[in-house]
Amino acid sequence: MPKMKTHSGAKKRFKLTANGKVRGRRAFSTHILEKKSPKRKRRQSRPSWISQHDEPQVKTLLGVKRRQRG
Repeated sequence: MPKMKTHSGAKKRFKLTANGKVRGRRAFSTHILEKKSPKRKRRQSRPSWISQHDEPQVKTLLGVKRRQRG
């Protein structure tokens, strides 16, 4: 069986933490910033956690293997 290739776009956008969680950029942080408060823009600049529902898909794109139980 050939090896899975890492998705180039995903490796630029997401990082894995040591505990196996996925971090990425926040939405709504790049344009139409004039009407957003400075506090909100500061919060947007920090990375956020990817939701648990999206984690399996992102991990597949990053080429992370899931552990077998048992």
